[in-house]
Parts: sequence; C-alpha cells; structure tokens
Amino acid sequence: MFYSKTKVKFNFLLPNGRCFVTSGPVSPDPGRDDDPAQDAGEPGRTPYDGPQGGTAGTPDEFPSDDEQEQPAPVADCMTDDEWLDWLHTVDPEDEDPENDPGQPARGAKGSRAPRRSRAPKGSRAPKAARVPQGKRRGPGQPGSARRLPGDSPGPVGAFATGQVMDTAPGGPVVFGHAEYAAGEDARFAGATDDELTGLICGLDRAEAAACALKHAAVAELIRRSPEDGCVLEGPAQMPGTYDEFTEAELADALAETRQAAAGMLGLAQDLQVKLPGTNAAFRSGVLRLSKVEIIARGTANLTPAEARAVEALVLGRAGRLTPGGLRSAIAAAVIEVAPDKAVKRREEAARNARVQRWLEDSGNAALMGRELPPADVLAADQRISWWATQLRKAGLDGDMDQLRALAYMDIMLGRDSRLVTQPEPPASTDGTDDGQGGPGRQAPDDPRDGGPRDGRSGPPDPDGTGTPPTPGVIPAGFNGCINLTVTLPTLLDLADRPGEISGLGPVDPALARDLAHAAARNPRTTYCVTVTDEQGHAIGHGCARPEPKNNTRTTRTPEPRPPRDHSPPAGPDPPGGPGTGPRAGFTFTASGEEGPPGGYGAWRLSTGIPGQRDLLIELDPIAIDTCDHRFEARGHDPGVKLRHLAQIRHATCTGPTCRRPSRQCDFEHNIPYEAGGRTCLCNTGPKCRHEHRLKQNPRWKVEQITPGTFRWTAPSGRQYTTEPTRYPI
Repeated sequence: MFYSKTKVKFNFLLPNGRCFVTSGPVSPDPGRDDDPAQDAGEPGRTPYDGPQGGTAGTPDEFPSDDEQEQPAPVADCMTDDEWLDWLHTVDPEDEDPENDPGQPARGAKGSRAPRRSRAPKGSRAPKAARVPQGKRRGPGQPGSARRLPGDSPGPVGAFATGQVMDTAPGGPVVFGHAEYAAGEDARFAGATDDELTGLICGLDRAEAAACALKHAAVAELIRRSPEDGCVLEGPAQMPGTYDEFTEAELADALAETRQAAAGMLGLAQDLQVKLPGTNAAFRSGVLRLSKVEIIARGTANLTPAEARAVEALVLGRAGRLTPGGLRSAIAAAVIEVAPDKAVKRREEAARNARVQRWLEDSGNAALMGRELPPADVLAADQRISWWATQLRKAGLDGDMDQLRALAYMDIMLGRDSRLVTQPEPPASTDGTDDGQGGPGRQAPDDPRDGGPRDGRSGPPDPDGTGTPPTPGVIPAGFNGCINLTVTLPTLLDLADRPGEISGLGPVDPALARDLAHAAARNPRTTYCVTVTDEQGHAIGHGCARPEPKNNTRTTRTPEPRPPRDHSPPAGPDPPGGPGTGPRAGFTFTASGEEGPPGGYGAWRLSTGIPGQRDLLIELDPIAIDTCDHRFEARGHDPGVKLRHLAQIRHATCTGPTCRRPSRQCDFEHNIPYEAGGRTCLCNTGPKCRHEHRLKQNPRWKVEQITPGTFRWTAPSGRQYTTEPTRYPI
C-alpha cells in the first residue's frame, strides 16, 4: 500500500508580484543535501555530459548596451614630491575631499586654487595613501554597505558595494584592477571586508569570462574541423558534427581524457547553437562554468528553439540561484516548455537503471543506484531513516549520517547491527529517552538548546513490530510519505504544468498526476490547497478536512475523460500499480460558505473515489506584505496553524543560500520573544540550525523588512534578501 501526504496547489494570480533573491539550494548544515550535485568523484561523470554523453546586493543582470570599459589611467597632475608637500600643508579640518590640488575649486568655476608654498625638505609628511578624510567606512559602521558615486579611495575602493568594479562585467579590466589591488604580496592592503568581498566576486566573473572565451575558441576549432560532407549552417555557422579525431586533438593539447574533451566540445557547440543567452551570460561573468553546465545538461534533449525558450524563463535569476536551485528551475522550465519530451526522457533513462560501485579517494567504497523510480527512492530513503533511528535508540554511536549509512548496509545485507553491541542505556532522571523531546516540542530561540539535530524526519515503524530489516521481514508495500505539490489545472487534467516532490524536485505532469491518483486511493492521504500570486508566492492556504457525515454527499463514479495528447508514463508505476482501484477523478468547486474574513473563500475537493467523503477547505490569507496578527500566539511556542502557515510561506530555510526543508528547521523569532517580539507571521520564519546560529552572531544582522521578506547583512556590510518560496504556477 502506498501512503502519500499530498499537497495540492491551487493557483490564484494577483498583480504586483515581487522579485528578490530566491530562497535557494543547498544547506550548509552537516547532513546529506536534499539536491545532491553530481561531482567528479562519481563514476561515469565528466565536467559536462553534453548531447553526445547521454541522456540585492546588486541583482545579477546582463550589462546594458551603454556599459563601457574603464578608460585607461592618465598621468598624475603632480609629482610624488609635490603630493607630499601638499599633504603636509593641508589643515585636516579644511580639506575638501571632493577637490584635488591643482584642479578648479568648487564654486570658482574657471579659476584655479592658489598654489601653496613648498615645505622645507626636512619637514615633509611621511608618505601615505591618498584617502579622502571621513569617507572610508568599516564593517558595522552606518552606511558601510553604501558608497557615494565616485567614492573609491585606495586601490580596492572600486570593488566596494555598487562601485564600478563591483558591477562591471567579467574581463581583463576587472582582472587587471584586482591584480593591481592585490599588491606584490597578494595581501590586498587597505581593503575593507566589503571591498575584499567585491573583489572576490569580480574575480569570479573574470574567471567565468575567461572560461567562456576558451569555449568560444573550442567552437572555432569545431568550425575548422567539420565532418566530411558537413557544411557550416545557422546563425552560429556551426557544422552539424565535427571530425571524429577532434576529441583526440583537444585531449592531447590539454592532457585530458577524450571523454572530458568530448564534454568540452559538446558544451561549446550547445552554447553557439542552442543557448545564445546562456553564452552571453557566461561571457559577461554572470554565470560560471558549473551553472552553464547545469543549463546545458537540462536542455540536452531539446531543439534549439525549445532550449532558447527554457533559458528565457530562467536566465533573469540564474546568477542569483545556487546550483541546486538552478537545477530545479531548469527542470521545471523544461517540463513547462516541452512536457512530452520530459516524460520521454524519464522513460528512456529508466531503461538505463543501474547500481554502481567504486573506490573512494579515501580508500573506502561507494554504492549508488541511478535512474530509479522517484516514489521508490523516497520510500527506500525513509526506510533507511527509520532503521537509523532504531539504531540510535539502541545506543549505537555516530551522527545521523553515519547511522543512515549503517542502516543502508543492514538492509542490503539483511543484518541487525544492534546485536553487535548492546551498551547500557544512559540513566535518565526525567523519564525522557534521547533528549530530543516528544512530538510537537518547540525548540527555544537559543539554537544550542533543543530543536532538530539530524535534519531528517522518518516515518514510524512501518509494521509496528520493531523487527530487524531482514529480507524476509521488510514489507513489500512499505508506507512512504511524500509531499507532492501539483497545480490544480494539472491535477484536474486541464493543463500540463510541472509538479514538485519535496526532497527531489520538479516532476513531469504525467508522473505528478499518477502519484496523486495513487495517493487518493489511500484514506490516510491529506490535502492542502495554496493560493499563489503571479510570482508563485503563497498568499492563501487551507488544509482539507472531511465533510461531516451528516452532510456527506454520495460520490458518483466519474465519467471517463477523453485521452490527452500524450499518454501517462509507461515506465515504473507508482506503488499500487495500474488497475488496483478506481482512478481518481478530482473536482474542485465552491462549497457555498463564505470562508475566512479576508481570505479566499471556502471550497470542496472531491477525489472521485466511490465511498470517500468530500473534503472541505477554507483558505486563510498568508501575511506577505502586511500582517493583521490573526494567528499570533500568546506565548513563545506557535500554534499548529501558525507553524504550518510559516512553513508554507517559506518551504525552505530563509537563509540566502539554504534549501533545507522548513519542516526540518527551527521556528525562529526574528525579534526574540524575550525582547518583546511577537509569535506571529510578521516576526517568524524557518531557519535551519546553522542559519539560526548565524543570525545570533553579533557580527550579522537579519531584518524582517516585510512579513515575507528577510534582509541579511554580513559583517562586510553586504546585504542579501530572501523572498517567500516560489511555487509552480
């Protein structure tokens, strides 16, 4: 039997959406990333598997047409000795930092400032950097993240927030300024933390621009090495295929493998033919190589026109997304542009399912399954987490990652590691078990006390016996719990838009519908409906409850619908398999009730399963811009609805680059409760344990500038803004 906790998404579009840095991808906490990137350590992976290899801070924007490179430096108007004489004679109180000596004085247009007398040689001031007084601002000082136009003292000042080198596209100009600022010892003397951070970002753009130019040269090599009979075609003037020995030529020149050379050639061709927008962002330094490869891999099976449509949906925010966030965004865009090809790609890849093993660099070994059914993977993962919890209760040492690895091998080998050692349970004076607290216990605002530590939540014992996971005991239909988000038109079979499985990412509409239909056959499935604005932000939400029995309507078997343009996936079926019960025919209609004040009405959801009661849903508003405190709790701990709405508004941690699911995060007061902060949507947001501790560091500052928007200020003074989660629309 398959059990799913399904979240149904209802789209309600409103104007005036917002656009900030998205709550992105990978958690820095210890533990496995929910969206692990494939790295060079995995077998069969190259830096880029191209089409021949298988299957604001300042917002990141493309440079405008009127952006120009910096002019070449001109000769100084005074010699070093004249500068020293001038510095010696200037009274610090009278200095005008806006005027250089020998330049026209302000307010005296056309006249020159009088020359001061030359000081005796023995009384010259010591040699010093020309720093306008009162203008340099250090970390923590007011305005340290903002500079006035033209205020760039010292060799690194041009890299300060908003200054010319901080916003310039990558290239030799940025690199040259950075190299000069480094000094002979590469210690960047005189740079503030803000300037040093800007310099690092500038060098990252310069590195990307150099890599883009290298791939442009590789593309030219392809043009000069076409396969016999191939002509240069299209706007990029590229051949359809290149000579078979071009890979060897490039591999020998770079001392690389032919597989790596093939990946470089494939990426260079894709950038020229299919992804011109990505190529431009790469060349300007907005996207580094790793992100370009994510886009190219995601669009590998698309035509050039489809690939351009996909990149157009994502490029505007690709530079601000972490790799995991970009991977999810590209997958969702591919499903939206070409849903049929997304289904076909999944089906074809399923035929390449395999288990791989290899030796780690440390001397240990690795075992990994590839191209497996998503529902089975989630159920297996939760089975591993459950058994790891049993090992922890038995007193085995290790963190949750280590215990999950041990549980994985126990299940594979049919053994019980609890029998290896049975340590005495620690004495307890308060009757608690492992100090984690019971269900629903709220962690205090101090992240060192209480709260989730392992970052995972597994289901209870699937069979209730506590029996070791030997092959003969593991139930074939182990109950898995997934959180499936699917747009209402997709669920009703009226549109083909991507769904999303928490912990895995976007799924094609056919798979999303199949999972929802399979879940509907289980009476334990729960449903939520979320209203979104045009940006995908949650602005309303309600949880379904069964209609009272005395009001229950008889559910009729739904009439069969005509077939759509494409069939459901022919690959592995969701648990339960086809034909094991009536297929759900979802309907969503108004219930006739008024609904909550200021909310989005009351609705009736029917699964279409004979004998199942209809579900009633009242849609409450979610505070995004303003808050009426309707769900405020009187004490420190939130109520069930308040916690749930906060987790819906931000489905992941509110840290700028963290993607840990909010259900695994602390419920954190932005202004501490002890300092008068409300326990309300306007003063709370989920933060993982790492980001929670980071916020309490006195060098960092976190402001909840609107109920749904957080602004993080780093010790350097640079600011990063996170918005509410963007759901599929």
